[in-house]
Amino acid sequence: MTASERPRWDRGWLSSARVVPSPNFGPRPDGEEPSLVVLHSISLPPGVFGGPEIEALFTNCLDCGAHPSFQALQGLEVSAHFLIRRDGELLQFVSADERAWHAGKSSFRGRERCNDFSIGIELEGLEGGLFEARQYQALGLLLPLLRARYPLDAVVGHEHIAPGRKADPGPGFDWPRLLQELGWAPRLFPFV
Repeated sequence: MTASERPRWDRGWLSSARVVPSPNFGPRPDGEEPSLVVLHSISLPPGVFGGPEIEALFTNCLDCGAHPSFQALQGLEVSAHFLIRRDGELLQFVSADERAWHAGKSSFRGRERCNDFSIGIELEGLEGGLFEARQYQALGLLLPLLRARYPLDAVVGHEHIAPGRKADPGPGFDWPRLLQELGWAPRLFPFV
């Protein structure tokens, strides 16, 4: 990769991601920069990969009558900053400078409202299921880019900030593998 091919940031948008703008975002509180990364897992319908449904959900275009499992999503306005598909493709829905709506009711180190100070990354996968090598590779490229731009001090799962309410990415996510891939200090992964 040459210097001209290296990913660049433009107002929180990463040049190496395919942009699919979501209307589901808002400003971060004044002076707030993201210090936390929250990893999620998602598949729509559950266990089905590669379709347009995740993008449709995050852009409020999901046909909630298309599958019985979608009925519970009617009227839901959610987003994440990034999605990593099974093949490693990186999509971005919200500028990392803005607040995406991914964490819901949540708390980390005594701070409520994790959306205010976090970046949400969805991994295409089933909660508790295994993830693909290309997804770990893509995550291993994305996280250092985020850490170089923002004062990140922790990477956690949704299950860690909303225990009892959320269980993703779940036991199928290989935290030691990610730690090894990055070579970061274990203190950045407080739940490993």
